[in-house]
Amino acid sequence: MGPRSRERRTGAVQSTNDSSALSKSSLAARGYVQDAFAGLLVPGAARRAPLIHRGYYVRARAVRHCVRAFLSRTGALPAAPPAQILSLGAGSDSLYFRLKSEGLLARASVWEVDFPDVARRKAERIRDTPALSALAGPFRTGDPSSAALCLEGADYRLLGLDLRRLQRLQGALAAAGLDPAAPTLLLAEAVLTYLEPDRAADLIAWAAQRFPNALFVVYEQMGPRDAFGQVMLQHFRRLRSPLHGLDRFPDAEAQRRRFLRAGWTACGAMDMNEFYRCFLSAQERRRVEGLEPFDEFEEWHLKCSHYFILAASRGDTLPQTLVFPPAGALFPRVDPAAPTGALPAGVVAGDSQGSHLKRYGHASVLLSPRVILSAGGFGEQDGRHCRVSRFHLLSRHRDSEWKDSHACSGGTEAQWDGRLYHTMTKLSDTQILVLGGRLSPVNPALRALQLHVCKSEGHDPEDLKVTVTEAGLEGDSVLSRWRHSTTEVSCQNQEYLFVYGGRSVVEPVLSDWHFLHERTMSWVQVSVEGEAPEARHSHSACSWQGGALIAGGLGASEEPLNSVLFLKPVSAGFLWESVDIQPPITPRYSHTAHVLNGKLLLVGGVWIHSSSVPGVTVIDLTTGLSSEYQIDTTCVPWPLMLHNHTSILLPEEQQLLLLGGGGNCFSFGTYFNPHIVTLDLSSLSARG
Repeated sequence: MGPRSRERRTGAVQSTNDSSALSKSSLAARGYVQDAFAGLLVPGAARRAPLIHRGYYVRARAVRHCVRAFLSRTGALPAAPPAQILSLGAGSDSLYFRLKSEGLLARASVWEVDFPDVARRKAERIRDTPALSALAGPFRTGDPSSAALCLEGADYRLLGLDLRRLQRLQGALAAAGLDPAAPTLLLAEAVLTYLEPDRAADLIAWAAQRFPNALFVVYEQMGPRDAFGQVMLQHFRRLRSPLHGLDRFPDAEAQRRRFLRAGWTACGAMDMNEFYRCFLSAQERRRVEGLEPFDEFEEWHLKCSHYFILAASRGDTLPQTLVFPPAGALFPRVDPAAPTGALPAGVVAGDSQGSHLKRYGHASVLLSPRVILSAGGFGEQDGRHCRVSRFHLLSRHRDSEWKDSHACSGGTEAQWDGRLYHTMTKLSDTQILVLGGRLSPVNPALRALQLHVCKSEGHDPEDLKVTVTEAGLEGDSVLSRWRHSTTEVSCQNQEYLFVYGGRSVVEPVLSDWHFLHERTMSWVQVSVEGEAPEARHSHSACSWQGGALIAGGLGASEEPLNSVLFLKPVSAGFLWESVDIQPPITPRYSHTAHVLNGKLLLVGGVWIHSSSVPGVTVIDLTTGLSSEYQIDTTCVPWPLMLHNHTSILLPEEQQLLLLGGGGNCFSFGTYFNPHIVTLDLSSLSARG
């Protein structure tokens, strides 16, 4: 890498600090953390999205947990030298000021290192801000042109250094009073991955050799190989600050081995889903989850699965277990069984240029064996990202190829309100009922709609027109929900739509159900016996033997569920039964489901108890035996995100069509699956 390229890359990496500092300031302003100093260390202000707040919150709490454990341990060792915290790539972080204001530095000092420009800007900010200088001072400032030391206080030193120049780093730290023999916490938040792998390896090994009694805490990215990981990597490449080393160390276990091989004697690591579940109390989680309206659960869990916290230790006085207990003790993994096989995936014929159906949170319905209609969701329309008002039509022509197009709205497009996370049910070949959905997390869609589909006059005979009218259903309590399910069921020769679960503005998760009598289009009371299921949303539901199969979903604690329940028709109404599955399936949500030849297929989704990516889980409804199938994406442009999608079963062709999907991927941008995908299910029938 030449000097100019190195300078550009350094500038790009430094810009990630500025963005991170604004996010931390926004985090404190919204009450996620108590930090009176974050806003003082960064010029300007920004209001971040709730998803960004959650991501930075769990990062802040993970680092806080490690720092507090270190200070608590070293503070209990009165005979030991004063403790040291060395923050590498500290940027505009307010760690020193928070610890100082809380009285936690009575027997500890803080050293911070970052690029010279970043360190000098921070030193100027501290010097010019009375609330900061009062805590750090009295201090003296060094000569920026000749010394790395930008600011020095009694228990705080700020140095401008390049972490890739270890010899100079070691000398400058020694000159600034850092004692390698003292108990030392080395902290690297999203730092090592911005270094070339060999440089990062040198830094890890140098720290192990230099500090015999130390704890090295690292927070950064992992998981480069799945769809979310690919979007993450592309984002940082666009910023000209690519992530390094993820191919060599793709997961927490590989990172743990990395530190052990470098000379650290003990090491523990976990992803942020595990940390959030195991090291924050249920009360604290409820507080955070109630701070802002939120409805991006998939991206929240996926983000947490792609970041880890690691603590490596050397020396007897700082055992790694003071930070984390032995692996798996608090958050047992629920890995799926070894794959039975793979289901080939391909792009719909004629869709090589990309589908118009770039959206998620939509609904799709099979009108006839030749016509699929999709509506709603968030996606691309007229060159921008928005709640989509256009209908999407997928029709099959005589040559058996599917044609991808927009359906004509007949001048009534304004009546489609742009809802997402709704359901659509086919009432006849020309009528579709739309129930529930939301316009925003605080604005439910309260009207039930009917879509009337007919031939478009004066156009190609294959073209269709969709007219939107209000369905005229009563019952705001039923319709004020989203991420619910609507399933066709029957009992005593009566046909019903069974509306179950979801969430609302008032309730983060719903446990109730309702029956809509199809012939009269009225809500009716139907007897349901048995133990009621756990409240859930983002589950799957499909018809079977006159009843409804409910699988997975997200429960009241925002944790995925693995239960499968059958709403079984009986003489007096319906009965809830639990389906016993062996081996137990991995908890998941935001998937789709279908029954094919007596087998329940759970397709895609999100899970947090396994590091693998959900494929297709197949459950034999007669025996209860489950098996796992990977999705072979060799012939599908990568990445393919299978959550917030819809799917249509074509039983005669032994195919599944996967439509749309994607999400707002943390700070990495919004992603939509660009193609409509086919999944070949013929091997399932071949296996009986």
